[in-house]
Amino acid sequence: MSRYNSSKKGINDNEFYEEFREDRNVKRLEQYRTPVYPRLTPAVRKRFTTKRHIWKLGDSLWKLAAKHYGDPNLWWVLAWYNKKPTESHFSVGDTVYIPTPAEEVVAFFHYGA
Repeated sequence: MSRYNSSKKGINDNEFYEEFREDRNVKRLEQYRTPVYPRLTPAVRKRFTTKRHIWKLGDSLWKLAAKHYGDPNLWWVLAWYNKKPTESHFSVGDTVYIPTPAEEVVAFFHYGA
């Protein structure tokens, strides 16, 4: 499931972008709105079983998602859960928390369920 499935779009007809729109011969721009992600409180974290992985040279979020979830496209779940948006935010020796089951984590992310 894509993290963009529930993203809202907005129309950007702001004057600031007028020249940009004219150059591209469009009247308005449709853009994704900045998402508001659900908060990860200690109570929320207790809802999931969490595995630990020590970050090592050669690791990537997509490899970990493929290994633990069977789907490399769920790399963003690990990024969100660990509050580190990219691999460059991890250092060798860091603990990566892997919440399971993936379906419940994704459901919480999208619906707060």
